[in-house]
Amino acid sequence: MREGMAPVAGLDEAGRGPLAGPVVAAAVVLDPDRIPEGLDDSKRLTAEAREALVQEIFEAAVAVSVASLCASSIDESNILKASLEAMRRALDGLCVRPAYALADGRDIPPGLSCPCRAVVKGDQRSQSIAAASIVAKVVRDRMMVRTGTLMPHYGFGSHVGYATERHREAIIAYGPVTRLHRMSFSPFRLPCGEDEAAPGEDLAEFLAS
Repeated sequence: MREGMAPVAGLDEAGRGPLAGPVVAAAVVLDPDRIPEGLDDSKRLTAEAREALVQEIFEAAVAVSVASLCASSIDESNILKASLEAMRRALDGLCVRPAYALADGRDIPPGLSCPCRAVVKGDQRSQSIAAASIVAKVVRDRMMVRTGTLMPHYGFGSHVGYATERHREAIIAYGPVTRLHRMSFSPFRLPCGEDEAAPGEDLAEFLAS
């Protein structure tokens, strides 16, 4: 901003590691005069703190945008490409045009409409990225909790798609859900050319480990 690059958007994503659900990215342009107190890496905050902060972000930020890519899109490319594409879409969805973007991680999303810098551990170093990490995490968790009301036997409301013991047991008992579980991830790994989603041979061994 001191160099005249304003407004600045922070970019981050949530959901790279789970076995199920979308990857969600957020872009946030903060108002320098109304920065919420306590912004931090979403993983270092409690769920209650994230919920309180996301409301403050929505109320005080100049602009907020969210985008997601579903499990099928992740399977069609890979989780890194899907995460970067979600960030690009989130940036494009902002109601203001940023002059510069700061993206969490080591990679700059391709195709951005403005210059960008990748910031390692950016959600701990940049307030804009921290705000984006909180928005992405809260939105994704809400999506998975909603999914859990439709498929209660998988327990998505508690683990939001991560490979917890309960989730692994549910996959063994009920099988993976097409277009919800990431079939390119271990332990599923679709054989090349398969039309139907089916767990790989290492499913039970992986889930039992």
